[in-house]
Amino acid sequence: MSKDTLIRTTPLHQMHLDAGAKMVPFAGYDMPVSYPLGIKKEHNHTREKAGLFDVSHMGQIRLSGENAKKALESIVPVDIIDLPLMKLRYALFTNKSGGVMDDLMVTNLGDEDLFLVVNAGCKNADFAHLQRTIGDDCKVEFLEDAALLALQGPSAHKVLSEIAPSISEMIFMTAKQVVINGIECLITRSGYTGEDGFEISLAAKDSEELAKLLLSNIEVEWVGLGARDSLRLEAGLSLYGHELDIHHSPVESSLGWALSKVRRTGGEREGNYLGFETIMRHLNEGSELKVVGLQPEGKMPVRDGAMIEDELGNNVGKVTSGGFGPSINRPIAIARLKKSYIEKNSKLFALVRDKKIAVEVVSLPFVKQNYYRG
Repeated sequence: MSKDTLIRTTPLHQMHLDAGAKMVPFAGYDMPVSYPLGIKKEHNHTREKAGLFDVSHMGQIRLSGENAKKALESIVPVDIIDLPLMKLRYALFTNKSGGVMDDLMVTNLGDEDLFLVVNAGCKNADFAHLQRTIGDDCKVEFLEDAALLALQGPSAHKVLSEIAPSISEMIFMTAKQVVINGIECLITRSGYTGEDGFEISLAAKDSEELAKLLLSNIEVEWVGLGARDSLRLEAGLSLYGHELDIHHSPVESSLGWALSKVRRTGGEREGNYLGFETIMRHLNEGSELKVVGLQPEGKMPVRDGAMIEDELGNNVGKVTSGGFGPSINRPIAIARLKKSYIEKNSKLFALVRDKKIAVEVVSLPFVKQNYYRG
């Protein structure tokens, strides 16, 4: 078996085992899907107090050099050149046909120094893409010895400010370099649950010490991948490989808001990135597809991949993410549908095990997002 096919572990692997986590293979890693508390209680604890997530499987990449901002902007449909110091921006890697190769977060650390967080399953391809496209214009560095923790929930600010008082001034989508108990941390006020929270990048060797410090607070519990997915689903947040993929443009995934004005047709720095023509055609002329929320009738969950039909049996689209929303105690789903059927308010049905379940198109998110904007 080659090294690339071995299941990898995060620096906190032993802590998860000691905590009684149920481990599953995910994106090439042995990851905790849940702890003895259980997915529903972990979910609710994050909504009510603070959940701690080990997201060290994600890719952390640093770009540096005097042309780093300009270089990255050349391959994304997003304004990177004017990204303010210690601010974050959501970005997308696109392909020649306008499809999405991955979504990522970009932080401006200053002095032409950018910090990227990319998805675990795409990180090797992303690194290769960066090296191939802009590797001659800036230094592309994979941060192999870094860990990433996410502290999420309404108590996250209180918990973190007790050990790092200077984070109190931070608002959503800002970053700060902080030292906690001698540990150097890059903290961003961001996350993937719809709640207020923080992501903390630090050296792998220090991650266990910081995790233990956070867990020593009575408000904090470990939370696994199971609740991470139900939390982001309720918050209406897209997941790569579900709402986003190489076959659909950002517009077909209802991410037109992420396409910066300066990078659009007629903008100051009109795009020269891969797939620009297709993406702009979808944005300017409209696309036939749209990502929307679905509310299934009854209590049976409608899962990813379920086909959606109208009452005449016409195929309308399919579910990209689906499951149960513990916060609202009912099944919920996200789907990519043909716009024409949404606009004429057709009666729609999800096909689940040869049964037709009535579904209603609803606005996203299912649960209010509680980001702290000051």
